Amino acid sequence: MESLSDNLIMLKVRDGEIGKLGILFERHHVSLYNYFLRQTGKPHASEDLVQEVFLRMLKYRQGYRGESPFTVWMYRIARNSWVDYFKKAKRETSWNEEMEEPVSEEPNPSEHLEENQKLAQLRAALAKLSPEKREVLVLSRYQDMKYEEIAELLGCAVGTVKARVHRAIKDLKDIYFELSHEKAI
Repeated sequence: MESLSDNLIMLKVRDGEIGKLGILFERHHVSLYNYFLRQTGKPHASEDLVQEVFLRMLKYRQGYRGESPFTVWMYRIARNSWVDYFKKAKRETSWNEEMEEPVSEEPNPSEHLEENQKLAQLRAALAKLSPEKREVLVLSRYQDMKYEEIAELLGCAVGTVKARVHRAIKDLKDIYFELSHEKAI
C-alpha cells in the first residue's frame, strides 16, 4: 500500500527540494523497471525508461498537485514515456519471449524446475497478449494498482477496467493452455 509520504515527498520536490526525488527513486525504481520489462521484454530499454520517468518527474514537477495517489501520476508519466520511446524508435513493440525475469523486491529462494517452467510459460503467454491487455494485467496484478487508479490512469470508467482485466485474464488463460498443449505434443 502506498504511504501518504510519497505524495508529501513529491510536493517537497515540486517546491524545490530536488534531493527528495532520490527517496522516490529508491521506493519505486524496481516496480517501474518490472512494469517496463513486462511491457517490452527488453532489460536495457526498461532501464532507460525508468531513468526517463524520473527525469520527466523532475522536469514536470511543477504540474504535480497531489490530488491523486502519487503512483497514478508516476504511472501516467511511465505510460507516456513508454509510448514516446516506441514512437521515436518508429517500430512496433516487439516482445521477446526469452525475456529476463523481473527483478524481485524480496530475496529469491531457490525454485523447483517445474515452477520455473510454469513461470516461463506464463511469461510467454503474457508476451502473446495485445499490449493493451498486457498493460491492464501488469498494472492490476503485478503493480498492485486498484481498479480506480487504473481507471484514472487510462481515462476510463472502473467498469471498463474490470471488463478489460476480465477479458485479458480469459485470453491469458487460453494462451497459457494452448502453449501447454503445444509443449506436451
